[in-house]
Amino acid sequence: MKINSLNSLILISLVFLGCKDSTNKKPGMVEEKFSYVNVINPDDFKAVIDGDSISLYTLTNKNGLKADFTNYGQRLIALNVPDKNGKMGDVVLGLSTLDDYMNGPKNNFGAVIGRYGNRIAKGKFSIKKTKYKLAKNNGDNHLHGGTIGFDAVIWKARQTASNQIEFTRVSPHMEEGYPGNLEVKVTYILSDKNELKISYEAVTDKTTIINLTNHSYFNLKGEGKGDVNDHVMMINASAYTPVDAGLIPIGTIDSVKGTPFDFTRPKTIRKDLDSNHAQMVIGGGYDHNFVLNQSPKNSEGLVLAATVTEPTSGRIMEVYTSEPGVQLYGGNFLNGSSIGKSGKPYLKRNAFCLETQHFPDSPNQKSFPSTLLEPGDKYKSTTVYKFDVSK
Repeated sequence: MKINSLNSLILISLVFLGCKDSTNKKPGMVEEKFSYVNVINPDDFKAVIDGDSISLYTLTNKNGLKADFTNYGQRLIALNVPDKNGKMGDVVLGLSTLDDYMNGPKNNFGAVIGRYGNRIAKGKFSIKKTKYKLAKNNGDNHLHGGTIGFDAVIWKARQTASNQIEFTRVSPHMEEGYPGNLEVKVTYILSDKNELKISYEAVTDKTTIINLTNHSYFNLKGEGKGDVNDHVMMINASAYTPVDAGLIPIGTIDSVKGTPFDFTRPKTIRKDLDSNHAQMVIGGGYDHNFVLNQSPKNSEGLVLAATVTEPTSGRIMEVYTSEPGVQLYGGNFLNGSSIGKSGKPYLKRNAFCLETQHFPDSPNQKSFPSTLLEPGDKYKSTTVYKFDVSK
């Protein structure tokens, strides 16, 4: 009887200790459930420049998706999403340190683009009778906001939840030649539906132009894993805007039917890359604005812009937007000068971009949707990159 009582006491004690050990975790400890690639060191993104702090910010959702941002240029540095086997992979191009972004070859990897995404002809435009001159930083034209665009300035950051962050900044009157003090807020949410939702807002105190976008370079096989030409792409656009030799729209909206620009039925990016179509020759491949159809839409009223599938990983990316256009850029000018997070150079067509936008050179093209923003009005734009896997 005594022996049985002693054994019972020992057994109860062991159970108690086991339970105590399983719950006795240090405050703030989080069990690591997922394995990520290209893990970014926060210390490599810490700096104070002219009194402004730069840091690394990480968003996660309940499914293990993870997005890393820096408030320098409001850049998406890494984005880990699962493949068809549940293995996480980083699907955006990016660099390992802040110094690489600031002092390496100029790039727009993952950056917010403004005040005006894409090109403005001859670096000039007019609002009523007032003429404005911008930097010519792309041949004879203005590109992506100028010499020091939104991609190369420090933003105020406020992480409001584990899956949400806000970036704000006031672009002063005549910065890079643009009129008006422009107050900008961009919010990123990494939802439990595996969506990276980007919401842009802006107000101005003087009539100005605005066209914001995100310049992430995607490779759904994984960053540093070769070209993207075998990705299967659908773009929900029956028309596009042809360009001249400087990649400025010539002013027409042409049908994609019978051209390499017809992605209304899914096809590989590679399929028409070697076409001798004049527009493909001018762009060195795909670097064109597509005029989006106005349906179908998701539950938020955003138009489906594109769907991209990568056959080997099974990853699928859908793009939804409130914008009238999307620029497909096939990575034609990547030349190996930038070394990515995996230690590999980024070569021609190692990524693609789908930049939701108003059309290039809209301020000089009266037939295009307007990009004017008036005092008292609010600029709003929303884009969603949604990730899934093939069944």
